[in-house]
Amino acid sequence: MMIATTFYLKVQQFHKSCAFELSWGLGQQILVTVAYPEELQLKYQEWQRIYLRFYNHGLRGRVEEFGSLVAPPVDWNSQLIQAEAQLLAAFHHWLRSAELYEIRATIAQATTNIDVFLTCHPLDLARLPWEVWEFGAEFGKSSTRKIRIVRTALNRKEAVNQRRRNGKAKILVILGDETGLNFQAEKKAIAALGSLVETTFIGWQPAVNINELKMQIVKAIAADSGWDILLFLGHSNETSLTGGEIAIAPHVALSISEIEQSLITAKSRGLQFAIFNSCQGLSIANKLIDLGLSQVAVMREPIHNDVAKEFLTQFVRALANYQDVQEALITAAQYLQIEKHLTYPSAYLIPSLFRYPDTDLFRLQPYGIRQLIQSFQPSRQEAIALAIILFISLLLPVQNFLLQRRLLVQAIYRRLTNQVTNSNNQPPVLLVEIDEESIRKAKISNPKPLDRKYLASLVDKLVANQAKVVGIDYVLDRHQEQSDRFLANSIQTAVSQPQPTWFVFAATSDPNGVWLQTLPNIASLNWSLQGEIEFLPGYMQLFPIDDLQAQPWYFSSLLTLSYQLQKIPNSPQPKLDSQIDFLQQINMFLKEGNKSHQTILLSPRSHLQPVTALSYWLEQMWMHPIVDFSIPPQQIYQTIPAWQLLENQGIPPNLSQQIVMIVPGGYNDAGVDFDGEDNLHGANLPLAVKYWRQQQNTLNNNRVLTGGEYHAYMVHHLLTKRLVTPIPDIWLIGIAIILGKSLYLWQNHQKHDFKKLLAMTTITTGLYGILSLQLYMTSSAVLFPWFLPSATLWFYILRIVFPRKKYG
Repeated sequence: MMIATTFYLKVQQFHKSCAFELSWGLGQQILVTVAYPEELQLKYQEWQRIYLRFYNHGLRGRVEEFGSLVAPPVDWNSQLIQAEAQLLAAFHHWLRSAELYEIRATIAQATTNIDVFLTCHPLDLARLPWEVWEFGAEFGKSSTRKIRIVRTALNRKEAVNQRRRNGKAKILVILGDETGLNFQAEKKAIAALGSLVETTFIGWQPAVNINELKMQIVKAIAADSGWDILLFLGHSNETSLTGGEIAIAPHVALSISEIEQSLITAKSRGLQFAIFNSCQGLSIANKLIDLGLSQVAVMREPIHNDVAKEFLTQFVRALANYQDVQEALITAAQYLQIEKHLTYPSAYLIPSLFRYPDTDLFRLQPYGIRQLIQSFQPSRQEAIALAIILFISLLLPVQNFLLQRRLLVQAIYRRLTNQVTNSNNQPPVLLVEIDEESIRKAKISNPKPLDRKYLASLVDKLVANQAKVVGIDYVLDRHQEQSDRFLANSIQTAVSQPQPTWFVFAATSDPNGVWLQTLPNIASLNWSLQGEIEFLPGYMQLFPIDDLQAQPWYFSSLLTLSYQLQKIPNSPQPKLDSQIDFLQQINMFLKEGNKSHQTILLSPRSHLQPVTALSYWLEQMWMHPIVDFSIPPQQIYQTIPAWQLLENQGIPPNLSQQIVMIVPGGYNDAGVDFDGEDNLHGANLPLAVKYWRQQQNTLNNNRVLTGGEYHAYMVHHLLTKRLVTPIPDIWLIGIAIILGKSLYLWQNHQKHDFKKLLAMTTITTGLYGILSLQLYMTSSAVLFPWFLPSATLWFYILRIVFPRKKYG
């Protein structure tokens, strides 16, 4: 709804002076008396005389004859244009008088759109074209701000009922005496409203008794079904005591006082707006506003039949475009002024809208799908708030911030509901951590790059303990002449065994895009694998859409695939004498109908999905599986310092059932591009991991999550098919908008107990939160966002409970 400042202007004539009384706000008021110029009255009378001469035939009202003498031909069009200019000049000169300066300035200085409710007494004063008063012109105010004059009655005794009906608007069209007139154009214009309205016509037919016709009209107006719009077409006139009259048949008029009770009944049953497309309707408008009808459009002067047709056609078109009745009347009047000023001079000065103050302007509402679409269009306040929420939801830092806290809540929920796997079970991953103590015990002065002899000793120990899948989370791209031979010998010895050990090496690209991989003198790609170790914090590394695509694959994915394939009979095994790329051998094996074997490649969630790939273009991560840090680390992996492995201390049994990774153990030099790159700490340390560490040991001050631990989580998720898919916030926000807007629209037709509404919303969002926590825990593993969708719903609920004040 348009926000407007409301002023009330009462103009009363006493002999040769007029009292202007302006009131607004909290009782502010200005009272000014100004002389009523005789010249203005003369200019009006001259204009009216020429106006009636020009529109001499086809008027929708009775007009006195101006003598019967035959006069020479006169160019009444030119004379009417001149008379109009002289009338408006005199009118504007009077309104720009010094006495009215304070009133004009007060109205013009308002910063919003302005509605001026005008009341005039006596009726002759109301005939003047007050709608053309230009308040802001002399103050240089912005043309984008609207100052609209709308009339109201001096007497307003009855209360207004603005009860709106659902569905199509209903129009009652009373067809009056058609003598000398033709309503076909107006009927066609009304028919063009189509499905927006239901229209009923009632009017005189030659065979109908007059008394019967009057009863039909009275009953139709007061019909039980009610009306939204009452439209009269035909002749009408002012009367001093009966509120005006309308001609319903040749030589038969019906006064407004005769249908007064029917109009009051119609108002109580939803009648909002009446329009009399007929002559001299001032007394009709005053009477209907006095009866409590909220809005009435009339013609102040006699109006020509052709002008009435043009006016109503344009008025109805504006209504069809969902303009309110005041906007529609202004649109129709401007059309007469701009498009038809040569054909119908002065016609634009005739229409006026009378309105009851503090009521909403009537407008047609779309029906069906259009109604649904328009009703869901956001207001300016909603658009701003929702734009902010939607914008925030698309910011990756905000998404990561909320994801961290959601996983923390999920971890707490998992522990409180005892949905934690027995810690006695051996986790699927063993991390051999080369930590600071291991470096010191090995007397390594500079671990960057790490001595390959030390890595060789670790490989020998793991192979001796039957490790079958070993990942080395070190990029071995630079030569160490002596040490390389030791490491190569250890690896080749492990591969040459009857049950060979599978090796997956780390690889990555430098800032220049150069691929850094294991030196061929250490390990050949014909019998080993290498995978990308870079990852996006918080999210899983996925297989490409085509699972047979060439490298690079990811480190954690290849470790998992190696673990699964080495258990499958007849699967490719690493052989030192192989002449074919080992990953290609695996692809060929799977391509030859061996996909029936259960590997991670069969899981759709482990592959990049089209919707996720599309979201990358939008810089989003829609439906990209996350790393589930709500699972305690002890369920994901075991750790053993490298020095303990070398000293045969604490080595877990059954290494053949685990994936073993040799990883940096958190020392400061670990990293490819810069020191410490491998260590996630501070804001990058997942809150859920920190929570689990404190639950396991309240004195645990470890504030680092290593890259190896991150890979362990991803390996675990791939092995166990624990791939949690997050539903994008923006999708659930969309659903919350629909739900919230539906509640907001519903409340317009219902009386609410706001305490119950707040309680129910609290319970609903709470239950949704618990349900989303539990759905996350199930095999479906879906993360439904809670915070932003709930905030969106609460935005609408708070708008219901604390509605914004309406103006104008």
